Amino acid sequence: MPQWLEIVLRTLTAVAAMFFLTRLLGKRQVTELSVFEYITGITIGSLAAFVSLDPADNWYLGLVAMAVWVAVSLAIEFLQLKSKKFRDFVDGKARVLIKDGKILEENLRKERLTADELLMQLRNKNAFKLSDVEFAVMEPSGKLSVLLRKEHQPLTPAHLGVHPAPEQEPQTVIMDGQIQDEPLATLGLNREWLRTELDKLGVTLENVFLGQVDSRGRLTVDLYDDRIRLPEPSSDAMLLAKLKKVQAELASFALNTRQEEARVMYRRNAERLERILKEIEPFLNS
Repeated sequence: MPQWLEIVLRTLTAVAAMFFLTRLLGKRQVTELSVFEYITGITIGSLAAFVSLDPADNWYLGLVAMAVWVAVSLAIEFLQLKSKKFRDFVDGKARVLIKDGKILEENLRKERLTADELLMQLRNKNAFKLSDVEFAVMEPSGKLSVLLRKEHQPLTPAHLGVHPAPEQEPQTVIMDGQIQDEPLATLGLNREWLRTELDKLGVTLENVFLGQVDSRGRLTVDLYDDRIRLPEPSSDAMLLAKLKKVQAELASFALNTRQEEARVMYRRNAERLERILKEIEPFLNS
């Protein structure tokens, strides 16, 4: 057998073996791997290169070594699922670096982090001022989890006492210009409905790269031809969105102002606008 053909066959064998073995190891991202898992990945890649290019006749032993590495990794993962102590031994424990707004210097030294590195990780979490941070913990993966003080946390519907209805995931009903029947059936819709909605937008199915339907039954599409401009949302929908934004801002002002008279005024108007929105929303959404 020519040497180049042997190399091709051995390389294909190594690729197939590595694909099968790495599928067994799961889908964890590189940033979530433990140190041992990271080393295992590098070693399996090196062994695959050995199988592909090593001139020795016993190249198949590289496949055996790859299988052993994967078997050991799977055994360790199994033990981690069964024992927290073993999991802590392999992955390590999370360590608190900031508590009640105070840096724990001893824990910082244990993680071998400098003040500059801590500040950099805080900035990655959009925490540019140390005084804004209530709690921060270094996870076993090396990521920093940060809890901001309440007054610096983003405003959410829960802060306003609003409880939105659960939002269902959008369904992709068109992909690469082809209708996806299963997502349509999940929504209780059919191809005739979809073609009608495309006619309303003035686009053809063949020109749609991606199309999704949200929980309210609204179709949004992305076209192959980016020069085509789709119709803007209706004025009623835009008006409803603006009114909701105003109501949220009034509620936010009521929470943040320090003057009692202004707080009462903002809260009263926010509640009044909320009642109005409940009455007119069915008409603006129709």
